[in-house]
Amino acid sequence: MARHRKYQSADEALPALDISSLIDVCFLLLIYFLVATTIQKKEVDVPLALPASAPSDAEMPDIDPLFIKVDASGAIYTGAGSSQQMLDTDTTVRVLPMLTQQLTLYVAGANSGGKKPLVQMWVDGGANQQRVIDVLNALVGAGISSVTFTDLVD
Repeated sequence: MARHRKYQSADEALPALDISSLIDVCFLLLIYFLVATTIQKKEVDVPLALPASAPSDAEMPDIDPLFIKVDASGAIYTGAGSSQQMLDTDTTVRVLPMLTQQLTLYVAGANSGGKKPLVQMWVDGGANQQRVIDVLNALVGAGISSVTFTDLVD
């Protein structure tokens, strides 16, 4: 009996992987994700006038500052003492409608008296930074540029 030899013919080439279609798929996925993502709006430049030193008695304003408190849970309060009221508590909503309404009323009252609106903010150390930025954006939206961060709690 004759032995049968197995051999490869010269016509048969080694298998190869063509990656040109993989590159096309990668670019298509990249374009899809770039188009499908939502881009958060850019933070507004906050032109706030922060005090450099303690004001003298001659510089004291005739208007009482609005006191805003942001606690550790993200709830926003205005006023101090017994007149303190809770406004926006939902931390998932970045627009603060109740605070914006209160700030608009405060600015209208200050402007009617010919005074510059002033805000004092107290922020709890455990508060989310984004919540503070949301409050600052609401201040800018209302036209308030004089803000003081305080460490005094009512």
